[in-house]
Amino acid sequence: MADDCLFCKIGAGKIPSKIVHQDDVCFAFDDIAPRAPMHVLVCPRDHLDSLSQVDAPHEKMLGHVMHVAAQLAKQRGYDSFRTVINSGTGAGQTVFHLHVHVLGGRPMSWPPG
Repeated sequence: MADDCLFCKIGAGKIPSKIVHQDDVCFAFDDIAPRAPMHVLVCPRDHLDSLSQVDAPHEKMLGHVMHVAAQLAKQRGYDSFRTVINSGTGAGQTVFHLHVHVLGGRPMSWPPG
């Protein structure tokens, strides 16, 4: 856990949030500024600033995070959804803790952004 990280504090229960999933590897919560009817953030418990810090030992964790993202969408009744990982400020990342956005419930256009 990084002491100054917003998402680490949410995962540790130090900042209230609408947690929708918790396990030993990751936690998920509803985004406070949703961009779609379903907008969930799935975060690994281990702090990594972004996807650019991921290395081979993180493969199992990443697979689990993506599996949880898919399960949350299914549980909410979405068979069509988008997952997004922003890596770095140029990609739109504003909180520097690796996280997956899971969005659904409206038409998505391409290209995003």
